[in-house]
Amino acid sequence: MSATGTTASFHDLRGASVFITGGGSGIGAALSEGFLRQGARVAFVGRSDATAFAERMAAETGNRPLFITCDITDTGALCDAIAAATQAHGPVTVLVNNAANDQRHQTLDVDEAFWDRAMAINLKAYFFAAQAVIPMMRQAGGGSIINFSSISYMMGNAGYPVYTAANAAITGLTRSLAREFGPDRIRVNALAPGWVLTDRQKALWVTPEALAAHVERQCLKETLAPADIVGGALFLASSVSRMMTGQALVIDGGVVVTG
Repeated sequence: MSATGTTASFHDLRGASVFITGGGSGIGAALSEGFLRQGARVAFVGRSDATAFAERMAAETGNRPLFITCDITDTGALCDAIAAATQAHGPVTVLVNNAANDQRHQTLDVDEAFWDRAMAINLKAYFFAAQAVIPMMRQAGGGSIINFSSISYMMGNAGYPVYTAANAAITGLTRSLAREFGPDRIRVNALAPGWVLTDRQKALWVTPEALAAHVERQCLKETLAPADIVGGALFLASSVSRMMTGQALVIDGGVVVTG
């Protein structure tokens, strides 16, 4: 198994113009690498400098990504980044709305500024990125939008209610966009990971006790790594899943069940 968690080849992704938010760290970095290894033309945005990561990907995959510094809560900057990606790689036909912030918080401590900032990161940017790429996907004859959600709202977890509200809304947004733009052959799906042990998660939230309790809830008794999410994203981006839209694909080791 490769570093990106998949050995499958999705030949239709070769040369595809892919835009990923938060593609320089955590799950996003694994996604960027996964698409690069498929031969896609990848552009990604992030607030932190990911130049070193982009250079490493170019060296390791032979496929150089385009990194654009961008705060996705600035809708104008986000749209400008998508335009720059389009100029460099052609019309975006795969959008991966991945960037998110699961900062822990308590309901009674939330003020309006925190609410607005959390929703801007975790929901608003998803909508306006989709709005920006849909016209070019229409022009191209179709495309795939992948909206990252989370199982957190399905579990009814406490400790981050604004985040779970945004994740539930992402599923609703996904279904509505899938219905509206299905006639244009634009597929829109959500991908809901479980507890993926990114560097951020390990630094901020993971304790031996919490992790053991979570793994006990999983059917598969192994922890999830960013690489475990890549195959699902590639599948949703590829025409292999051409008749799949409006769905939420869960990759969580078997904590929640759908259907």
